[in-house]
Amino acid sequence: MNGNEHVVKEVIPGSIAQEMGIEPGDVLLSVNGNEIEDVFDYRYLMKDEYVEVLVRKADGEEWLLEIDKDYDEELGAEFESGLMSDYRSCSNKCIFCFIDQMPPGMRETLYFKDDDSRLSFLQGNYITLTNMSEHDVERIIKMQLAPINISVQTTNPELRCKMLHNRFAGEKLRFLDRFYEGHVEMNGQIVCCKGVNDGEELRRSITDLMQYLPFMRSVSVVPAGLSKFREGLYPLTLFTKEEAGQIIDMIESYQKVCFDRYGLHFVHASDEFYLLAEREFPEEERYDGYIQLENGVGMMRLFREEFSEAVEKLTKTPDDTEKRSRTERRLSVATGKLAFPVMREAAEKMMELCPGLTIWVYAIRNDFFGETITVSGLITGQDMIAQLKERQQAGEDLGETLLIPSNMLRSGEQVFLDDVTVGDVEQALGLTVKAVESGGGDFVAAVLDPDYRMERKNENFVYVQGYVDR
Repeated sequence: MNGNEHVVKEVIPGSIAQEMGIEPGDVLLSVNGNEIEDVFDYRYLMKDEYVEVLVRKADGEEWLLEIDKDYDEELGAEFESGLMSDYRSCSNKCIFCFIDQMPPGMRETLYFKDDDSRLSFLQGNYITLTNMSEHDVERIIKMQLAPINISVQTTNPELRCKMLHNRFAGEKLRFLDRFYEGHVEMNGQIVCCKGVNDGEELRRSITDLMQYLPFMRSVSVVPAGLSKFREGLYPLTLFTKEEAGQIIDMIESYQKVCFDRYGLHFVHASDEFYLLAEREFPEEERYDGYIQLENGVGMMRLFREEFSEAVEKLTKTPDDTEKRSRTERRLSVATGKLAFPVMREAAEKMMELCPGLTIWVYAIRNDFFGETITVSGLITGQDMIAQLKERQQAGEDLGETLLIPSNMLRSGEQVFLDDVTVGDVEQALGLTVKAVESGGGDFVAAVLDPDYRMERKNENFVYVQGYVDR
């Protein structure tokens, strides 16, 4: 079987594929006479109201299926590979890459570096462009695939080669011009490394990227995540409170210019910079609809807004008022250092509204990766068990239930980064563990309802400067 043949893994009941006699094990050969390179060719060609699909059956017989359908209607076949091709791994060795800062001995999937443009559209990953060819760019423009999320890091070609440790990294910036000319929507990311691409280099990058407005919709500026496993890697240090404030000041000055010209604030500092600088998060309007939410931009503000809305409903709806008046629960909340102040504030408000409610909020110190890693999504099960067990041994009461953010767990599974399971934590601490979605309303629901069950609204993932875990 060659690379342009795609094996059907599953046929959805009641679908066109089932009606046409397509079965698991059949091989898709072409659509409208075109070989399928990957999932984007497939989706693009399957949009039409009339399509001709060539499949090979298990006995080797080839069927040409003529299909009349609604525009954009799905065929209803799923393939063995979600991308309908191999995943592209990263060829860079970025000075800030989190995978290079991982200890040995973890599950194999955690060491895979992806840099696949198709995952940018399908899952929101940020890509460096270094794996892309002219053919890839032409397809994106032709199919109007958007948005494409780009790890820019710097617009200085020489510095970009140094940061990505790839001699082609600088010249690949020309693809930004191609996307702009092709009216392809983009989002950018700058992983800010102290003494490397901050200061005047950051100013240059922001100014250069503004030239791609309005098709470049947003740019996030996030600090590099530095674990304790950096021996032999490029020497990077953390930003100070004062330095974080200087970066925020620069970004906010450009926000005013961009909003006046384009109606977009465009460039955004991540929540971590605001916490480092000990400054209040921007008001909701400045996040432009939370375009960069999964890059840690606006998560705390959105949580507060959703929490306030849920609390207001609690105080105005008779059924909710009765519910909170009779709520008697003792809970613990575990989170990372980054979100701790906001979660503690929310817990205090809930206890004020519900006299029978007791909530303890714990910031789990990241001993596994090092204390400089403060996001909840990189907390391991072993760190949580060790630190909360220590609290119990000191006589502290953790209550009956422990609430954790869902991004601590691998998507779709009950397992932490270190392969410790939710069941392991429950057994070690003697309480029930419940994962909670990231929204403020979800937190209120989980606190009030012992039977709360998370309904996943999106695919949570952890993104920390070059590392993705799904």
